[in-house]
Amino acid sequence: VQLQASGGGLVQTGGSLRLSCAASGSIVSISDMGWYRRAPGKQRELVATITRNSITNYADSVKGRFTISRDNAENTVYLQMNSLKPEDIAVYYCNALVRDSFASQPMYYWGQGTQVTVSS
Repeated sequence: VQLQASGGGLVQTGGSLRLSCAASGSIVSISDMGWYRRAPGKQRELVATITRNSITNYADSVKGRFTISRDNAENTVYLQMNSLKPEDIAVYYCNALVRDSFASQPMYYWGQGTQVTVSS
């Protein structure tokens, strides 16, 4: 199973970006999916998660600005980021709890990370 993240880049304060993360491989099903980020000099933190039935959870710092969504048919999770601030600068990682063809239990997989930079 592989998770491929894309959509990061450089944007001005107040701008928007949309991140995508597509899962591929011997996937039987995906339950929870999410986005995390690691800012320079800080630990990785949760940004948002979404269940298979689209129940969402957000970090307080992004509520009202970021929206997580998913396409179950495409095994893809999205993160729409609006009103971006310099404090959102980080490498963003996607995450998915995947049941694949070979493992007896679901496992968490991570994408490779995509850089988001916000200029002030």
